[in-house]
Amino acid sequence: MAIRGIRGAITVEDDQPELIYSATCELLDAIIKANAGLRVDEIASVFFTMTNDLVSAFPALAARQMGWDLAPMMCAREIPVPDSLPKTLRVLVHWNTATPQKDIQHVYLNEAAQLRPDLVPGLEAKSLS
Repeated sequence: MAIRGIRGAITVEDDQPELIYSATCELLDAIIKANAGLRVDEIASVFFTMTNDLVSAFPALAARQMGWDLAPMMCAREIPVPDSLPKTLRVLVHWNTATPQKDIQHVYLNEAAQLRPDLVPGLEAKSLS
């Protein structure tokens, strides 16, 4: 069995714990729905990053409250690249699965969809200008 990475990102309206928790749950729910067969007990680990303007909460807490309580998790700050998308929460879920990499569905929500238009249905033809 291989370990596959599932990437995802979502923007958060403001730096408030309840908004960070809500965005985390929305993103993880969308990842579960997009990847048929994903079970929480198959998650090897989860790595969260947030931009420097999000500091009021740990997204891992929301994941644990969703029942992801056995998977090791890490939270970190995103590299502060000038002009990068603000108020962005990113995740990399490591999944123990036989699913081929080409069948993994990555999830980008809200303004974060512009980060990877090639992975967001309906945005493939748009540029990042």
